[in-house]
Amino acid sequence: MNLPLILALLLAAYLIGSIPTALWVGRRFFGLDIREHGSGNAGATNTFRVLGKKPGSVVMAIDIFKGWAATMMATVMLQQGAIAADKLLYFQLACGVLAVLGHIYPVFAQFRGGKGVATVLGMMLAIAPATVGVCILVFLVVLVLFRYVSLASMSAGVAFALLQLLPAFRPQNPLLLYFGFILAALLIYTHRANIGRLRAGNESRVPLFGRK
Repeated sequence: MNLPLILALLLAAYLIGSIPTALWVGRRFFGLDIREHGSGNAGATNTFRVLGKKPGSVVMAIDIFKGWAATMMATVMLQQGAIAADKLLYFQLACGVLAVLGHIYPVFAQFRGGKGVATVLGMMLAIAPATVGVCILVFLVVLVLFRYVSLASMSAGVAFALLQLLPAFRPQNPLLLYFGFILAALLIYTHRANIGRLRAGNESRVPLFGRK
């Protein structure tokens, strides 16, 4: 085990996650700090809400890529002989979690980031692409029907956990199954304020196809 390389790549995973996409896009192109507007989060959802569809789409795409790229650091470890093949999933999860933590607590933005949903998506896309593909469909259906990104995100997270109970999506390593349920619980927990607004009927909707 090449410990220096592993530690360097784990640090790289956190730093990739720490890239404050929404903050930099807001400052560079609109002259504002996204964290001072809307929900106060430096994430794709608030970018959609405050800056519009195009900036929101760019931020979401980059944040998804952040999660994917950071998780792929584990593959680099494997290719360089730093870890054994049977340990790949453990290091994929470690790199992905560090990227998500970097997004939530970015060192490049005073540790004030977003909720990490898009980064989690990128992380899981690197680990379980088929399952994530179905979850993306769930996200889109819920978003189109209700226009609440928070509800769509939670629905997709719960779908990821439940899908893995089915034979077609059951992972070889049960660790991923357990992680899926932990992930769903964390998504619901981090959206507890959104749940309150959904229940009160004052959660912000995302405009789709010109609808308000």
